[in-house]
Parts: sequence; C-alpha cells; structure tokens
Amino acid sequence: MRHIVTKNIVLTHALKTQLLNWAQQFEEVVWLDSNDHVDDNSSYRAILAVDAFTAIKTDSKFAFDKLEEYQTLAKDWLFGYLSYDLKNDVERLTSVNFDGLGFPDLYFFQPKKVFLFTEDTVTFQYLNMVDDEVESDWEEIINLPEVDENDISEAIKIRLRTSKDTYAKQVGRMLNHINRGDIYEANFCQEFFAENVTIDPVKSFIHLNEISTPPFATFLKLNTHYALSSSPERYLKKTGTAIVSQPIKGTAKRLEDPEADAAMIEQLHNDTKERSENIMITDLVRNDLSRIAEKGTVTVNELCKVYSFKQVHQMISTISCKVANDVSPVTILKNTYPMGSMTGAPKVAAMKIIEKLEDTKRGLYSGAVGYFTPEGDFDFNVIIRSILYNATEKYVSFSVGGAITANSIIENEYEECLLKAKAMREVLERG
Repeated sequence: MRHIVTKNIVLTHALKTQLLNWAQQFEEVVWLDSNDHVDDNSSYRAILAVDAFTAIKTDSKFAFDKLEEYQTLAKDWLFGYLSYDLKNDVERLTSVNFDGLGFPDLYFFQPKKVFLFTEDTVTFQYLNMVDDEVESDWEEIINLPEVDENDISEAIKIRLRTSKDTYAKQVGRMLNHINRGDIYEANFCQEFFAENVTIDPVKSFIHLNEISTPPFATFLKLNTHYALSSSPERYLKKTGTAIVSQPIKGTAKRLEDPEADAAMIEQLHNDTKERSENIMITDLVRNDLSRIAEKGTVTVNELCKVYSFKQVHQMISTISCKVANDVSPVTILKNTYPMGSMTGAPKVAAMKIIEKLEDTKRGLYSGAVGYFTPEGDFDFNVIIRSILYNATEKYVSFSVGGAITANSIIENEYEECLLKAKAMREVLERG
C-alpha cells in the first residue's frame, strides 16, 4: 500500500539538481525529465524513483516471461530498462560482440519512493512510509547546498571502436545486402569509448541535458551502472487501451541563422531519402502494432513531421492503436521489441546483419528505459544520444548510428554519426 502526499511546487533547474544529488544515497535511481516538452501524449513533467523494495535482474533467456511474472505479481510502480539484446529472447538470435559495459540484459525495480511532478505539483508515493518521512525527505532535498556544476571532471580522450575506414567497409557490406534484396534498411551503429576513467555521473548528466534539453532525458543508476541519456525518442506508451509509438528517422543539423535554420527544416521535410527511411520504419511499426492491436485500429497520426531540438532537427512519425483489455503490458512490449527505428526492415534479417557487421554489443544502447504504473500502463523511451558508464570497470561509452538504405552515401552517413555524437563528446572531452 502506497502512502500518497501532494505538495504545490514549481520544478526549477535548481530543484532538479537538488533532487538528483539527494538521490545518490540510493543504489537504484531513475530520473525522467521532459524538459517541459508537452504534447498530447505527455503525463508528467518529470519522475524520480529511488530505492528498490524488490527487483528483477536477468539475462535475455526467458527475460520477457520473467518480467511478465514480476509485473503481474507486483502490480505497482516498476522502473528500469530493456536492453537491445532482448532481441535474443524474442527471436532466435545471439549477441557475441565485444561488451565493455557489462549491463544486465534486463533490470527493473519496485521503488520505495516515487516523486511525480506536474506543472505545479509533486505527488509523493511511498511504500511503508514511516511517520513524517515525506516531510523529512523534502526538507533534506531543498536544504542541500548548491554544487558547482561547472567543475565536472577531468577531460577524457575518446577513442573509436570502429575506424572511419572500417565504418566505410562495413556500411558497404550492408549496402550489398540491400542491393541484393536481403533487407530494405538497417540501422548501423558504432561505439565511442574510454577506458580507466572516472566521471561524475550527476554533473555529466546535467551538462548533457543542458546542451540538449530533450523530451525524454534520463538519469539511471543501478548500483555502479549508469545511463545519462538525452534521448529525443519515445519507443512506446500505453494509456489504458491506447498505444502510441513515435519513431525517429531523419536528422539535420541546427544552424545559428534563423532563416538558414528554417530552410534546413524545409530541406529535411522534403528530403526523399530521409522520408523514405521514416516511411519504411513507420510501416514496420504499423506491422508490429498489428500483432497486438484490435483489428482496424492501427493509425498513422503524423507522418514525417519535423521537430526541432537544441542540437538537431528530427523527422518523427506517430503511430497509434487500441488493444483489448486482456492483452498484458509485457505482451505488447515483447511483440514490438526491439523498436524498428533501431533495427531495420525486415526486422529479423536486419538484426542478423547488424550483429555480423557491428563491432560492439549494443546492450542498453538502442534499448529502452521507462516504467510501469500500478494500473499496468507504461512509457518507454529509446536509449540514444546517451552516455553509458560502468563505474566499477571505469569504462565509459556512447554509440551513434543511422539508417542505411539503397540511397545512402557512406560519407554523409558518417558525418551524420559525428553530428549525433557531438553533445556526448562535448560533455566528456571538455570535462
């Protein structure tokens, strides 16, 4: 039974920093921040969940069945992640590439303390609350001293797992598969990393969030594993019987001159290659949703709409459907996983080729972080534009990628990767 208390507050930048610093006393932390991006699918401005009462951590074998059992029995708030490599539970696939991060394939926890922020309130939902625990926690949070956010850490030298020449060769092989008709499109990714380094996860996340301000920002701490994400992409959301997915395909850089920036939006909107990428993935998502949707309810609400963020313009489509009441939340996830924007089409064939050509196990990258509600609703982002960190191994990593189609020009695809890497690289290399 959760004890619920609501306070009238305004979520300021200073309060966000205090909340994150206060949360570090716990082994399990998830902070989800919309950065005040509000649309028809928004529920909360931000959410903080800390301190596991129960948890599930597993490899990919029967992972969705285990999650189904956990979620069904708990019927409570659950926060955590699905790694990309749960593909091996959904299909007969493997992950054998190098893994420097060592994240478990799936990790969820039932938090003792949940903070739900709206425009002008915070609702505390505590398990087994003791006396005036909410009041004492809140006093502790708002009285935390200010921290110098500019003093982040020593600058880190980032290395490439895949050289530019190797990238070109591997993308060339992927294009051969496309030209042969094995696949139509695949997302090819590469890792940037550093070894034997120490970072301050909170300060690094704050810096990353400030230069990106995305709608699905995430700070995740599970023991000594961290994800610092500036994701602009929603994977899947369930509200009652309504399901919505918002895949991203199509990227263009921001320009300082307003007229040139507006022209860049128009150029992206009319770019034949970028539109074809987006439409192919939209079709894939429609197909995935049709597996669990009530007949005739799969709808494309927006097709190839351009949204602007601090670092880039993105082409986003919105696809929705209705599901029957007896379709479980985990069944919906399993039948749409991994998300089409990070795989390709046809999905299974694309994932096999990805595994063969990429140098690194994706792990949490291109997976999803999010939550289940006590009612069985959920909301998950896509872990892209993210710094991943194993504090025990002192290994930090971020990966970037893009969709390869028959019209791809290798040099342009490589430049797009560097554009997507810009914010993470700035945070780590400038310290």
